[in-house]
Amino acid sequence: MDEHVIEALGKTRIKIKERKVVEVGEPKIDYCPIFDKYRDIKEFLPENVRDNIEFRIKDFGMCTDKRIIRMKDFLSFGVSETLATLIEEGEIDGVVSVCEGCGTIILTDPEIVQGTGGRVSGLLSTSPLNNIIKEIGSENVLNPETALIDQIKGTLKAIEMGYKKIAVTIVSAYDAQKLRKIESENKNIKIYIFAAHLSQTSKKDALTIFNNADVVTGCASKYIREIGEEKNSFKAGESIPIYGVTEEGEKFLKIRIDKIGGLKEKTDIKIPKPLI
Repeated sequence: MDEHVIEALGKTRIKIKERKVVEVGEPKIDYCPIFDKYRDIKEFLPENVRDNIEFRIKDFGMCTDKRIIRMKDFLSFGVSETLATLIEEGEIDGVVSVCEGCGTIILTDPEIVQGTGGRVSGLLSTSPLNNIIKEIGSENVLNPETALIDQIKGTLKAIEMGYKKIAVTIVSAYDAQKLRKIESENKNIKIYIFAAHLSQTSKKDALTIFNNADVVTGCASKYIREIGEEKNSFKAGESIPIYGVTEEGEKFLKIRIDKIGGLKEKTDIKIPKPLI
């Protein structure tokens, strides 16, 4: 029996088993401008969280063996969209990310980077789904038998596979520190750290992330936003800002901005509520 646990829509904990939503927790955030804009959700409630997840299961097979893994851009500016653009432009040669049914994966196809990462929030745990593993390629899955999520082991596997310019998506300060250590121990390897799903991050962890990551998403994080402003980091977007912390991170965001023809100025800026 396959089981998948994610955090989504206000950092709500959701469990999906055999294509059915079996558990929905309480949202920790009341409002997100992205879901207001795209799904007309004005306030997160367990009922509309369930409805949205059931919609994703039907729409693109999220957490099922009928998962569509190739997609075009969903947001004009997000982590997966930026990573897909960086592969297209030759700035990176591999992405270590995660996908339901696979766990940690190593990708080189921009449409699969977007398809696996663009419409799924924080994946806490997952189970193997053979159709997804087959389409991505078992050789590109860290552990096809268990669908393990481990970005450190995934990065080491990417290095073994011969990748030199590796982007890694992370959600924890520990992983950010560990990846910098791996980079220092491997000559001629560049690791670019993209930190996302950071709502409810502690101030200590937020500082650690800023001291190690290249690109950091503001999400609904009080401390990520505060530190981003204090450090005067390059920022793309206002409602859900993405920070280019390092020179490379700033360059990567500017490449994506150029790709979409610039960012539109907003007059009515809405942010998640509350920031946590």
